[in-house]
Amino acid sequence: MKNTKTHTWSIDIAAPALRVHNVMLGLSDKATYEQWVTVFSPSSSYEGTWDKGSKIRFVGKDEHGKVQGMVAEVVENIPGKFVSLRHFGMIDGEKEITEGPAVETWAGGFENYTLAESDGRTTVTVDVDLPESEAAFFNDIWPKALQKLKEIAEQ
Repeated sequence: MKNTKTHTWSIDIAAPALRVHNVMLGLSDKATYEQWVTVFSPSSSYEGTWDKGSKIRFVGKDEHGKVQGMVAEVVENIPGKFVSLRHFGMIDGEKEITEGPAVETWAGGFENYTLAESDGRTTVTVDVDLPESEAAFFNDIWPKALQKLKEIAEQ
């Protein structure tokens, strides 16, 4: 990973941690995941499972309909507490790219979700290792994504 820094965002949600975890990952209904990540890309989804040690693909289509995304390993998934992803590749159409300049800045980077419940409310904290060149975009979009997660989880 080159020129990366960990960025952190958090939000308080009026719902129990297990509900937030379920909605966030789309465990009972994949649509809940797809709803809150639309802020990143309208077609965002995932392929795979959230099981510890599994590979998961985060996919969406670009403006030309080409599949793009990230490939990660689920490092940890403790319901209602913590989810950790380690990115190791990019998706470009039908190809998974796991080495070379396109992935050097992302490969090995973590995306961690910590859920802390108190009195039926949950604070979700997201820590993401980002290339500095991407920081402005994600500093703008992550708060919007968390707000959307909050709206869905509080329904």
